[in-house]
Amino acid sequence: MSKSIVCLGVYLTSIFTLSFQQARAGEPLGISQEMRLASCVHSAYEGIDFSNSEVLSYDAFASAYKGYLNLKEAGQLSADKQILSICDFNLASSAKRLWIIDLATGKVLFNTYVAHGQGSGGDYANEFSNSNNSHQSSLGFYVTGDTYQGEHGLSLRLQGMDRGFNDAALQRGIVVHGADYVNEGYIAGNLRLGRSWGCPAVPDELKVPIINAIEGGTCLFIYHNDARFSKKCAWLNKVTEHLPETHSFEELAQAQLQKKVLKLQVVHYSASGKADTANTYAN
Repeated sequence: MSKSIVCLGVYLTSIFTLSFQQARAGEPLGISQEMRLASCVHSAYEGIDFSNSEVLSYDAFASAYKGYLNLKEAGQLSADKQILSICDFNLASSAKRLWIIDLATGKVLFNTYVAHGQGSGGDYANEFSNSNNSHQSSLGFYVTGDTYQGEHGLSLRLQGMDRGFNDAALQRGIVVHGADYVNEGYIAGNLRLGRSWGCPAVPDELKVPIINAIEGGTCLFIYHNDARFSKKCAWLNKVTEHLPETHSFEELAQAQLQKKVLKLQVVHYSASGKADTANTYAN
């Protein structure tokens, strides 16, 4: 099944559910801000060309993109670059779980390996921390800063944007750098990637082009289906006020509503226990 069909089904299901809730509440049917966000996410995801890379999960992208939009709206990101980097730490370290996407063109600039902290787990990252000397990765949204020459050569500073989750990144020295333990040879000999002290380390041979692509105020998101993070992350739970226009998909949704595809039925139970069914909104 294609990603288009899956995403369309998810999106229309959300529309039907929200519309039913509106009907039960006596509200007019329409396109809510939540629906518009779903449309926006779907449109952006469908615009990405994964033909030369692994396919990023829709859930990882949806979370990353919503945070990206909120960071952009808050003036935290560069106006000159539309780069979104996503580390999907639901995946094993032996998978290419870093995607760097140019949202302006829909091109995947890089899809490669990325290390997690040695304190976070073996092949999979399961533990996360914002504490110094934990040697664990930190979940959340980062804004890339400036570069410097360090122990691993060219490196890129990261500003953690999630209080309590990654806002100690600068103090901990959490940066993007290259490492000789991030490559297929290491995986072949160890059945997993090497691990850092919490930094999202990338292959040595790709560190320069990757850092050059994402430096200077772009968004990097370290993702995991962690319930506490999803509940507490301000950038995920903030209402996204200004969304890119996605006319075609919104028009499709509105047309479906206007044609009464839903055929909503509101059932009222009388005191006698008899059901009184009214085909509301089905003229």
